[in-house]
Amino acid sequence: MLHNDPIAALTPEVIAWRHHIHSNPELGFDENETARFIAEKLRAFGFDEVHEGIGGTGVVGVLRNGAGKRAIGLRAELDALPVVERTGLPYASRNEGVMHACGHDGHTAMLLGAARLLSQSRAFDGIVYFIFQPAEENEGGSLRMIEDGLFRRFPVEAMYAVHNWPGVRLGTIAARVGAQMAAVDNFEVTFEGLGAHAAMPQLGDDPILAAGAFVQAVQRIVSRSVDPQSALVVSLTQIHGGNVGNIVPGKVWLQGTCRFSSPVIPIIARS
Repeated sequence: MLHNDPIAALTPEVIAWRHHIHSNPELGFDENETARFIAEKLRAFGFDEVHEGIGGTGVVGVLRNGAGKRAIGLRAELDALPVVERTGLPYASRNEGVMHACGHDGHTAMLLGAARLLSQSRAFDGIVYFIFQPAEENEGGSLRMIEDGLFRRFPVEAMYAVHNWPGVRLGTIAARVGAQMAAVDNFEVTFEGLGAHAAMPQLGDDPILAAGAFVQAVQRIVSRSVDPQSALVVSLTQIHGGNVGNIVPGKVWLQGTCRFSSPVIPIIARS
């Protein structure tokens, strides 16, 4: 029966936690209020230990039961994105220019729900570490926690995490052997040269022309230099240069990102 299902009974509270976190989003390494909210909940659940400030704003809750020494980690993320929310939802972001647009509010709420249920049932023998990571969005929050002694202080034999995926049917969990999600590596390129008047471009170097050639060439990395069976995406996401209509600038700046499932992808270089 529904009323005997502890998950169903807890779901409205988990949704409320998610709405609260969604309404109060914070960027990477600034998730102070979010971290405080989580720590307060874990203590209210009766956790054995609650550690704050790991890797900046990370939180780790420790739950022990029985005589077992085996330990696992369950992980979620705290940070939001620098995105303006225009959803009009009653629980929309109250922080202009910051939004939980990647689902970390849901991940954190679900992990809090798991923490609540396991703290009540104690239906395990060993140790569970509930790890709330800061700055997942390109800021290296996991590395910061590791450098701060995460696995030395809380050694685990396995880590588990989930990520929402709107295209997956409701009630379905998708998994695969090997890499589950792509790794990321961001890059920046600056082209510098001698600026000139637009009517006399021969007197300058025209970094815009060089940047344009680079943009075209980058598209060939995946389409013509990588084995088609290798999973690789290279995308340029920003380009900035100049601020006057009749002046060729002396500098153009680009930013991009790579997504890949293997740290070693052979690229064929031809002269």
